[in-house]
Amino acid sequence: MSEQTTPDLSVIKAFVLDVDGVLTDGTLLAFNSGEQARAFHIRDGFAIRHALRQGYRIAVISGREEEGVRKRLESLDIRDIFLGVDDKMKIFNNYINTYRLDPANIAYMGDDVPDAEVMRRCAVAACPADAARDVREISNYTTALRGGHGAVRELIEDVMRTQKTW
Repeated sequence: MSEQTTPDLSVIKAFVLDVDGVLTDGTLLAFNSGEQARAFHIRDGFAIRHALRQGYRIAVISGREEEGVRKRLESLDIRDIFLGVDDKMKIFNNYINTYRLDPANIAYMGDDVPDAEVMRRCAVAACPADAARDVREISNYTTALRGGHGAVRELIEDVMRTQKTW
C-alpha cells in the first residue's frame, strides 16, 4: 500500500472490480480473427474464489464486452458480471439496491477515469500501483502490485486478513 491514510478494511463486505487494468494489466491482444485476448493473474482468481466462499459479495463492472472475459469471471463463480457498461454509476446503484448493500461496506478497485465516480462513493477507493494519475489521486488504498499482477489479490487478502477470514 502507498502512504495514504489507510481506510477501515474491517467494514468491507463486498468488492466491486473493473477488468482492464485491474484484473488484467490492460494489454489487449488483437488477433487476425478479430478475437481479443487478455491475461488474468491466477492468484487474483484464487483470492476471488476464497472471498466468495467466505461470504463476501463480488461484482465486476466493465466498459468492454468480451465473451472470453465473461467465461473467465464465471469460472471464478462470480455471478454479478456487468460488461459493456457505459454508465458505471447506474449499474453500481442498481447493484447495491438489489442486494441492499451500503457503499460504506464496499471496496471498489478501478484504474482509470470511468471508475472515479463510483470509487468516490465507496468506503475503500482502491487502485493498482499503475493506475491513471486521476484515479491514484482519489484513492485511499493503492496496492504495491500493478493491475493484472496480483493487485486484486492484495486488496482482498488485506481485507480478509484484517477481518481474520483469510
